[in-house]
Amino acid sequence: MGNLNFRAIAFGAASLIGIWVLSAFFFTIDAGERGVVLRFGAVTRVVEEGIQWKWPFMETVVKMNIRVQKSTTKTEAASRDLQAVHTTIVLNFSLQPDKVGDVYRNLRTNYVETVVEPIVKEGFKAASASYTAEELISKREQLKNEVRDYLKNRIVTFGIMVVELSITDFEFSPEFNRAIESKQTAEQLALKAKRDLDRIKVEAQQKIASAQAEAEALRLQRSAVSPELVRLREVEAQMKAIDKWDGRLPNVTGGAVPFISVGAVGEGKSR
Repeated sequence: MGNLNFRAIAFGAASLIGIWVLSAFFFTIDAGERGVVLRFGAVTRVVEEGIQWKWPFMETVVKMNIRVQKSTTKTEAASRDLQAVHTTIVLNFSLQPDKVGDVYRNLRTNYVETVVEPIVKEGFKAASASYTAEELISKREQLKNEVRDYLKNRIVTFGIMVVELSITDFEFSPEFNRAIESKQTAEQLALKAKRDLDRIKVEAQQKIASAQAEAEALRLQRSAVSPELVRLREVEAQMKAIDKWDGRLPNVTGGAVPFISVGAVGEGKSR
């Protein structure tokens, strides 16, 4: 029984020693990472993902993320017309896998605070100085491209790659905001006035065209009237009167002379 317990204890101790040896000599690097191996604090090599080895007691490993990372920077600058503008810039970036050792050697792991954010602020200040405050709003896409290109040229020297950049918002002084609102209101009123004027012009042109058409129609009618046409209209009127006559003369008398019915005279002679 005692031998059995001793063997169990020995097996457990050997297992622990084996686990310690494995952990001391071997380590794993996850996907999307690189391992910077340090020997007495100095960078000796960079290893990829998977199971790797190191010398115990002499070497340590720092894991560096090479996946796409996000940095959000709040900054301010002055426009070309000296308007103060506050903005938030979101930068997506990643470490160059073959430069990870240099990044750690020069910047350690706080490369965002040391390099990324200062260069983002520097790039925005340099680009915004070429635009007026209004152009910063209307030409945001052009401004973003300029800042992104600036960062690509500056930050790559530190072993960092720019993936994408976004300028999420602009904030100006209350006085400038009120000036913009007043200008927009004036532009809207001017546009409305122009539309009303255009409508009035169109209506006036339509009335002129209608009057010209009526005048032309009257002119054509007058030019079509001739003595022959007048006589023709008189004959047509007489013909319509004859068609309506019932053959009897009117019995109405006027003055002292009686009107004699033609039909009555004829009937007396026949008798």
